[in-house]
Amino acid sequence: QVQLVESGGGLVQAGGSLRLSCAASGRSFGSYGWFRQAPGKDREFVAAIRWSGVKSVYADSVKGRFTISRDNAKNTVYLEMNNVKPEDTAVYFCALTMTTEVRTIQSEYRYWGQGTQVTVSS
Repeated sequence: QVQLVESGGGLVQAGGSLRLSCAASGRSFGSYGWFRQAPGKDREFVAAIRWSGVKSVYADSVKGRFTISRDNAKNTVYLEMNNVKPEDTAVYFCALTMTTEVRTIQSEYRYWGQGTQVTVSS
Protein backbone atom coordinates (compact mmCIF):
# COMPACT_ATOMS: atom_id res chain seq x y z
CA GLN A 1 0.00 0.00 0.00
CA VAL A 2 1.49 3.30 -1.10
CA GLN A 3 0.90 6.42 0.92
CA LEU A 4 1.93 9.95 0.03
CA VAL A 5 1.73 12.59 2.72
CA GLU A 6 2.26 16.24 1.88
CA SER A 7 3.27 18.87 4.39
CA GLY A 8 4.62 22.40 4.51
CA GLY A 9 1.64 24.32 3.24
CA GLY A 10 0.39 27.47 4.89
CA LEU A 11 -0.10 31.19 4.55
CA VAL A 12 2.68 33.25 2.97
CA GLN A 13 2.92 36.79 1.69
CA ALA A 14 3.47 37.52 -1.96
CA GLY A 15 7.16 37.48 -2.76
CA GLY A 16 7.87 35.03 0.02
CA SER A 17 8.96 31.41 0.01
CA LEU A 18 7.59 28.06 1.08
CA ARG A 19 8.83 24.50 0.87
CA LEU A 20 6.44 21.61 0.44
CA SER A 21 7.41 18.04 1.28
CA CYS A 22 5.93 14.74 0.19
CA ALA A 23 6.85 11.66 2.16
CA ALA A 24 6.24 8.29 0.51
CA SER A 25 5.75 4.96 2.19
CA GLY A 26 5.13 1.52 0.77
CA ARG A 27 6.80 2.24 -2.55
CA SER A 28 9.02 5.00 -3.74
CA PHE A 29 10.25 3.79 -7.10
CA GLY A 30 8.91 5.97 -9.90
CA SER A 31 8.80 9.55 -10.99
CA TYR A 32 7.02 12.18 -8.94
CA GLY A 33 4.94 15.18 -9.78
CA TRP A 34 3.33 18.13 -8.07
CA PHE A 35 -0.08 19.35 -9.15
CA ARG A 36 -2.32 22.09 -7.80
CA GLN A 37 -5.98 22.98 -7.78
CA ALA A 38 -7.21 26.49 -7.18
CA PRO A 39 -10.80 27.17 -6.08
CA GLY A 40 -13.18 26.74 -8.96
CA LYS A 41 -10.48 25.51 -11.32
CA ASP A 42 -9.28 22.18 -12.63
CA ARG A 43 -6.23 20.54 -11.16
CA GLU A 44 -3.13 21.45 -13.14
CA PHE A 45 0.43 20.27 -13.54
CA VAL A 46 3.13 22.17 -11.66
CA ALA A 47 6.37 20.17 -11.79
CA ALA A 48 7.74 16.66 -12.19
CA ILE A 49 11.03 14.94 -11.54
CA ARG A 50 12.53 11.77 -12.92
CA TRP A 51 13.28 8.80 -10.69
CA SER A 52 17.00 9.51 -10.98
CA GLY A 53 16.45 13.15 -10.15
CA VAL A 54 18.46 14.18 -13.19
CA LYS A 55 15.57 15.54 -15.22
CA SER A 56 12.75 17.82 -14.15
CA VAL A 57 10.05 19.76 -15.97
CA TYR A 58 7.92 22.72 -14.96
CA ALA A 59 4.75 24.48 -15.94
CA ASP A 60 5.48 27.81 -17.59
CA SER A 61 3.65 29.61 -14.79
CA VAL A 62 6.17 28.47 -12.17
CA LYS A 63 9.36 28.13 -14.20
CA GLY A 64 12.20 30.05 -12.62
CA ARG A 65 10.37 30.35 -9.29
CA PHE A 66 9.70 26.75 -8.18
CA THR A 67 12.19 23.92 -7.86
CA ILE A 68 11.36 20.24 -7.51
CA SER A 69 13.85 17.89 -5.92
CA ARG A 70 13.92 14.48 -4.33
CA ASP A 71 15.84 12.57 -1.69
CA ASN A 72 15.52 8.89 -2.52
CA ALA A 73 17.21 7.88 0.73
CA LYS A 74 14.38 9.58 2.62
CA ASN A 75 11.65 8.70 0.10
CA THR A 76 10.76 12.38 0.03
CA VAL A 77 10.06 14.86 -2.73
CA TYR A 78 10.19 18.61 -2.26
CA LEU A 79 8.77 21.65 -3.97
CA GLU A 80 10.65 24.82 -3.20
CA MET A 81 8.42 27.79 -3.95
CA ASN A 82 10.08 31.19 -4.24
CA ASN A 83 8.71 34.61 -5.16
CA VAL A 84 5.20 33.29 -4.72
CA LYS A 85 2.24 35.13 -6.17
CA PRO A 86 -1.44 35.29 -5.16
CA GLU A 87 -2.25 33.16 -8.21
CA ASP A 88 -0.19 30.35 -6.68
CA THR A 89 -2.92 29.92 -4.06
CA ALA A 90 -4.20 26.37 -4.35
CA VAL A 91 -4.24 22.93 -2.82
CA TYR A 92 -0.99 21.25 -3.83
CA PHE A 93 -0.91 17.52 -4.48
CA CYS A 94 1.99 15.15 -4.70
CA ALA A 95 1.69 12.18 -7.07
CA LEU A 96 3.72 9.11 -8.00
CA THR A 97 3.90 7.30 -11.32
CA MET A 98 4.86 3.72 -12.06
CA THR A 99 7.50 4.83 -14.56
CA THR A 100 10.98 6.28 -14.37
CA GLU A 101 10.35 9.06 -16.87
CA VAL A 102 8.84 12.45 -16.12
CA ARG A 103 5.14 12.78 -16.74
CA THR A 104 2.94 15.86 -16.95
CA ILE A 105 -0.45 14.21 -17.48
CA GLN A 106 -2.53 13.47 -14.38
CA SER A 107 -3.88 10.18 -15.67
CA GLU A 108 -0.34 8.79 -15.78
CA TYR A 109 -0.01 9.12 -12.02
CA ARG A 110 -1.22 6.20 -9.98
CA TYR A 111 -0.83 7.38 -6.41
CA TRP A 112 -1.89 10.71 -4.92
CA GLY A 113 -1.53 12.46 -1.61
CA GLN A 114 -4.35 14.23 0.17
CA GLY A 115 -3.04 17.69 -0.64
CA THR A 116 -1.77 20.65 1.34
CA GLN A 117 -3.20 24.16 1.20
CA VAL A 118 -1.01 27.05 0.10
CA THR A 119 -2.43 30.54 0.44
CA VAL A 120 -0.54 33.57 -0.83
CA SER A 121 -1.68 36.95 0.42
CA SER A 122 -1.14 40.12 -1.58
